[in-house]
Amino acid sequence: MNRTVFPAVVLLTAMFSSSASGQPSPNQPDMAVDASIVGNTITLLAKGLRSAYVFPDVGEKVAAMLEQRQARGEYASVSSAKAFSELVTRQMFELTRDKHLRLLYSSQVVPQFPLVTPKTLPPPSPRMLEQLRASNYEFEKVERFPGNIGYLKLNAFVEAERGGSVAAGAMAFLANTDALIIDLRENGGGEPSMVALLASYFFSGSVHLSSLAYRLEGTTEYDLTQIWTSPYVPGERYLDKAVYILTSERTFSAAEEFTYDLQALKRATVIGATTAGGANPGGPYRLVDHFYAGMPRGHSINPVTNTNWEGTGIEPNVKVPATDALKVARRMALEGLIERTSDSRAVTALKQALASLDAER
Repeated sequence: MNRTVFPAVVLLTAMFSSSASGQPSPNQPDMAVDASIVGNTITLLAKGLRSAYVFPDVGEKVAAMLEQRQARGEYASVSSAKAFSELVTRQMFELTRDKHLRLLYSSQVVPQFPLVTPKTLPPPSPRMLEQLRASNYEFEKVERFPGNIGYLKLNAFVEAERGGSVAAGAMAFLANTDALIIDLRENGGGEPSMVALLASYFFSGSVHLSSLAYRLEGTTEYDLTQIWTSPYVPGERYLDKAVYILTSERTFSAAEEFTYDLQALKRATVIGATTAGGANPGGPYRLVDHFYAGMPRGHSINPVTNTNWEGTGIEPNVKVPATDALKVARRMALEGLIERTSDSRAVTALKQALASLDAER
């Protein structure tokens, strides 16, 4: 299955940066706004919240809040497009705690976006494809640490159709390690198809990872999609060996989905800081020429917990500052292998690796 899983369906167009949020560059020029632009934007945003926001009752509350503020003249003094978008985003977050819900400004005219769902995701543009290739599909580093500990640093979950071969190559390199650390501390989200593909390496057979309930626009009905691991993966699966996932306050959306699913299924130990807390996927929703909304349309449902991490983030199994997470994970991996290893020579080598780790600054 595809797309945030998860929690972040984003339209990739040439006008946006390559971040998982789909937000324009912060370096774009500002623009003056007048009462007409502000009023039209609020009116259309309220309409979109009522018809498309993932939870109809919450969408109604947010829409009413914005309309009341507009009626009281709270936006009358706003003259900057950037300031307006930041103010409204903050006000919506205060009510919803939903980090995917935003008012976004673009210095370029916003196109007419197609309806974006996990089943209707448009292909990336040629420019985006080149950016993905140049970033190695966000697989930044694959490494073996002393003690035969594998390490994978992944900065986004790119669609499996594009990045699947890189994922397979990374897992082939790591296949013979005795424990694995997956670093998602700088991972801001992405595509569910890659979440499902990578997770598939850590389970045998088909395992239900999560479900995605997507609101049908203009109704209170939902389209429910289940996300399962694949019965086939390129190369060997990584089974019966410890997996550690590193997190930070920047770990968001699809990266949280991957972390939450493996933690809930007790397949990984999470080490680091509590994650950002974004579990409601969505896409861009055009309002007026220079404003659009990041509109959450779905929510993730974990089959183990029957809920998700929206607004709270994921609490690590071992909570430490994100900067210390890698060293803590390496230590835990080595200590775990020492406990489970009966061969005296192997134990000696592992203890040497542990001593070397302790000597590192």
